[in-house]
Amino acid sequence: MDSISGVGVVDKVVAVLRALEANGPSSLVELQEVTGMPRATAHRLASALEDHGLVRRETNGKFALGMGLVSMGKAASSALPLMDIARPVLDELRTTTGESVQLYMREGDGRRCVVSLESPHGLRWIVPEGSLLPLDAGSAGHVLAGERVDKRGWIQSIGEREAGVASVSAPVVNAQGIIVAAISVSGPIERLSRKPGERHGAAVVGAAKDLAKLL
Repeated sequence: MDSISGVGVVDKVVAVLRALEANGPSSLVELQEVTGMPRATAHRLASALEDHGLVRRETNGKFALGMGLVSMGKAASSALPLMDIARPVLDELRTTTGESVQLYMREGDGRRCVVSLESPHGLRWIVPEGSLLPLDAGSAGHVLAGERVDKRGWIQSIGEREAGVASVSAPVVNAQGIIVAAISVSGPIERLSRKPGERHGAAVVGAAKDLAKLL
């Protein structure tokens, strides 16, 4: 595997954790296939992570993310005040639109869902908090990738990342003019229509501006 940080062992450890994040509980063979590591290396790293509580072993022998990551996640969350500031704004947006809303931040070549509030509808689109999604699919990904937004301030997507799902997103821009996050409204196409921007774009842009004022 190619080194990202220049510190090979760190890259390999992260590759094991990312594989478990993306694919869920995995056997040693599955870890080996996903990471491209030799069997002995994958086993050594997964076992070492298990010793530190960052990986655990399920009853069927598969490796899974460990509970030690929970406390790390909480510590990381507390260091991101944007998340706490954003929740009231997102809650108001959810009330206004009646749909699920999310806050994404760029992380490397992907986007991390840092806040997710579910729609009250029985049929809804759910993005678990902490999910790492691509930049090249979905309206929020396009926003965080720096693509040009509609003249009204939003980008929409229809069935782009998931069939049957539509979304509209707007950038949250800080005082220096830098996009620090993206706010999204998402839900089934049958409710948001094939023009989610026309339906909810103004509300999303308004929420993004309200959040920007609080930064």
